[in-house]
Amino acid sequence: MYRSDHQQQYSLSVDIERSSGDRLPQWSLKETRDFLGIRAELDATFMETKRNKILWELVSTRMKEKGYNRNPDQCKCKWKNLVTRYKGFGTLGEGEMRHHFPFFNDLQAIYDARMQRMLWLEDAEGSKKPQAELFSSENDETDAEKGGSSSALKKKRKAKEKTNAGSNTSESSSSSLINEVKQIMEDFLKQQMEMEVQMMNAYDAKEEERRAKEVEWRLKMEALENERVMIMQKWREKEDEIRVREEARNEKRDALISAFLNKLKRDDEM
Repeated sequence: MYRSDHQQQYSLSVDIERSSGDRLPQWSLKETRDFLGIRAELDATFMETKRNKILWELVSTRMKEKGYNRNPDQCKCKWKNLVTRYKGFGTLGEGEMRHHFPFFNDLQAIYDARMQRMLWLEDAEGSKKPQAELFSSENDETDAEKGGSSSALKKKRKAKEKTNAGSNTSESSSSSLINEVKQIMEDFLKQQMEMEVQMMNAYDAKEEERRAKEVEWRLKMEALENERVMIMQKWREKEDEIRVREEARNEKRDALISAFLNKLKRDDEM
């Protein structure tokens, strides 16, 4: 159940951003980092409220001040897409996959700052809050878009608080959740690798077929060339034969004419 919801959320965020990209230029690296800087400045305010439409309008306004034309919905969609990718890469730990997401450190800094604020509040209030609240702002926004009411969100939070009542239960639940997310990402990456292998195999097969056709074509061309050479050789031999016959014929004719003239000459002398 969680796997399908996670995949639907990821595909939805990607599809929305792509649909926006059809009308406006894609987000550049500098624009995305400026956007994350603005979002980091307002992160504390985002965590304090659940209806943050006005905050996204403020983000859009600050983006326009920096020379970027992005409306609130596009900013919100971009943030969700970045968070989804961050969650995915974050579960894999330190490794090569993080190089494929250049904004991992930017988002890590935002969530580190959020964790520091939560720890400070815990010390001030003397209570312990679950680490899942790190992503509560993004999760609440998603629930609100799906049509959930504020009362439904409160019920969800109460259920989460009951689930995380015991420390041992909370740790095991968090561990199982992390393992499940990690398994989802591993399955996704495995599917991607299998697709890439299939594509490479298909490409190799087509390349091999192209090479075979090219070799076959070259052999045909060589056969045609050999046939042409043989025809030309036969034609030349025929021409030489005709020329030899012509020369012999001419020599005979010249000999007959010479003999005839000599005979006439002798007859005149007599």
